Amino acid sequence: MKQTTNSIVMIRPVAFRMNEQTAVNNYYQKVIDGLLPATVNAKAQEEFDTFVEKLRAVGIDVTVVDDTVEPSTPDSIFPNNWISFHENGDVALYPMFAENRREERREEILDLLEDKGFVIHNIVDYTSAEEDGFFLEGTGSLLLDRANSKAYCALSPRADEELFIEFCEDFDYAPVIFEAFQTVGGERKLIYHTNVMMCIGETFAVICTDCIDDKKERKMVLDNLKENNKEIILITEAQMNNFAGNMLEVLGANDKRYVIMSAAAHQCLTPKQIEQLEKHAEILSSSLDTIEACGGGSARCMMAEIFLPKK
Repeated sequence: MKQTTNSIVMIRPVAFRMNEQTAVNNYYQKVIDGLLPATVNAKAQEEFDTFVEKLRAVGIDVTVVDDTVEPSTPDSIFPNNWISFHENGDVALYPMFAENRREERREEILDLLEDKGFVIHNIVDYTSAEEDGFFLEGTGSLLLDRANSKAYCALSPRADEELFIEFCEDFDYAPVIFEAFQTVGGERKLIYHTNVMMCIGETFAVICTDCIDDKKERKMVLDNLKENNKEIILITEAQMNNFAGNMLEVLGANDKRYVIMSAAAHQCLTPKQIEQLEKHAEILSSSLDTIEACGGGSARCMMAEIFLPKK
């Protein structure tokens, strides 16, 4: 299986704002004082449009879908949490922690992709777990090493262990399970999504090992990455707080590799880390300051990769 794709789907926001329902365990979200909601949304749209332009300029196939005003879905800009697309034509739908994020799941997005020539054979729907209070938020919670059939998951209120194992059985992935923490007000608290502390590319992995407090778990995660010949690029917790873990490797024109991140993530990397990354892929970054502050997510969260076969 391929680890990287040229096709992604992105949702353009119409009413982006800080989501109070996700702020309870997403410690990256901040209130931007003195900005009207309309201003926040306009800034987010501007960042979104610039980002899409940059991606398309290097030959990345971006399907942009406009969000709808009703129902109110302040986090719709992060589609990778509710859906994932697989090479065998399967689509997975995921149970979401915040009630107002469940409204983001829109069937017409699948219709649109089929109109573009993508083939969907089967929908694997985990969303009924929401009724029992169990969640697994897509490729926010699951980090897929597709090429080596391994899935990495930092358990949290948004990543249930049993659901994760069920996903791995359904999609034939070997589970790599651990806990990752960040310091919030002097306390160690579980990180809400795996993809803020690590990223897996074809030949590299970016990871904040300082978050994995249990030494055995830390070694187990690193051993798994090394076993698949990934060059490991370590980031600090301070860099992770600037979204340096929230990257994604995508293919541009002529299968050229790009590692996509925000300007904040790019700026906090050291020259050595940049040199390490650039051995594997060219860095493409874009300013996402408003989206990161209000949404508590970054570049990777905004891109749902499409691995579906084409007609």
